[in-house]
Amino acid sequence: MESAKRPGGRSARVRAAVHQAVADLAAERGYGAFTIGDVAARAQVADTSIYRRWGTLEALTADVALAWLTATSPMPDTGSLRGDLHAYAAGVARDVSGPAGLAVLRLVVALDTAGESGVAARDAFLAERGRQLQQMLDRGAARGEPICSTLDIVDHVLAPLYIRTLFGLGPITPEYVAGLVDRLLYGA
Repeated sequence: MESAKRPGGRSARVRAAVHQAVADLAAERGYGAFTIGDVAARAQVADTSIYRRWGTLEALTADVALAWLTATSPMPDTGSLRGDLHAYAAGVARDVSGPAGLAVLRLVVALDTAGESGVAARDAFLAERGRQLQQMLDRGAARGEPICSTLDIVDHVLAPLYIRTLFGLGPITPEYVAGLVDRLLYGA
């Protein structure tokens, strides 16, 4: 008989500690400037635990990025695509401006140079973001609203937020975020 996995316990504590260690090290040193051994030491776990669960630094990084993405970007359902996009963009802006936001964005960008497993990890992050966006668009289409594409949202809403965060280009105000969404939906 198989034992049921507990939704908390040691495994959840280890995962949380390892994730926090990755985010902290990425913020302090940048991707590629730390090892699984560094993560293990920071998280106070055995490196064998990390290798057993994640296998590679790229897989661990992808898990951190995906966990951050799904935990920080809940899917709003306001009853309109405009409302959903406003709420979603405000949440993304809050998340990328938060303590782990810049580190996680830098991790995702750095995965592109981390070989095949890094590119696969980056693609998994982008696929999840795309799934979230498509869910909002599908609901809008079901309500008969005019919709745009997921790439339109990436180009006109997410990319400016990510670029401002990555390059420290000024504050991301609620007015700025709302303007991105409105320009996408209604033009200049």
